[in-house]
Amino acid sequence: MNILVTGANGQLGTSLRKASASSADRYIFTDVAELDITDAAAVERMVSDNGVDVIVNCAAYTNVDRAEEQPDIAERLNATAAGILARAAKKAGAVLIHISTDYVFGGGAGNTPRNEDEPMSPTGVYGVTKMHGEQKIEASGCRAIVVRTAWLYSEYGRNFVKTMMELTATRPQLKVVFDQCGTPTYAQELADALFAIIERRMIDGNEGVYHYSNEGVCSWYDFTKMIAAEAGASSCRIDPCHSDEFPSKVVRPSYSVLDKTKFKRVFCQEIPYWVDSLKKCVANLKNTDQI
Repeated sequence: MNILVTGANGQLGTSLRKASASSADRYIFTDVAELDITDAAAVERMVSDNGVDVIVNCAAYTNVDRAEEQPDIAERLNATAAGILARAAKKAGAVLIHISTDYVFGGGAGNTPRNEDEPMSPTGVYGVTKMHGEQKIEASGCRAIVVRTAWLYSEYGRNFVKTMMELTATRPQLKVVFDQCGTPTYAQELADALFAIIERRMIDGNEGVYHYSNEGVCSWYDFTKMIAAEAGASSCRIDPCHSDEFPSKVVRPSYSVLDKTKFKRVFCQEIPYWVDSLKKCVANLKNTDQI
């Protein structure tokens, strides 16, 4: 098969490149320099010229705070582009695998893991534009698998784990919010899971919306404490605080744990516990000096 990957230089795209290195399928990795996914003609041409069977859309505008200041750009990248990719997939008879987010569940307080059928209730521009992307994909009528994930981190680029490793190594004290709970997701494991779906030809008949994050639940405070412990940053004092101590234009989800039952059942995959996954990533970062 021919698989087109967009957003190939991001955390998930880079991880998927590693996951697919030994595949007999042909993976075409593109980022903005190779393909402008907001250009419908360019996308259609790329899909047609390469006989694309599967599109994996890892591209997104993910700066949650800046999205409040640049809603038009966020809409174009998170929604318009998703619709363009979906229509190109529909025309070519290809399948779209699209990555979405827990931020579509920004509203509605509660402590029950979110399942795929819950109504979306985003509270900020980022979540709204990702919701619009999902809606455009559904409206296109293309064959699609939408995978919502959360708190993504990796050895690549800028992310929470790398930032906290830096800060806990250089500061005597940090305050981190404890009233926002979710589940971190190691990008390499999500990439491996997506690769397995493609490699095992498990797409046909399994179209729909799924959730994938690592197992378990924690607050940003718990997450930071574990990062510091694994990194050996014992001299930094980490204190819990409330979200209102860090004013933001965005109301972030207070509880956005994703229920992975459907993903595990349909794709017959086990999902690792977030602490075990974090240990792998931190060990890699310490061994390769990628911080």
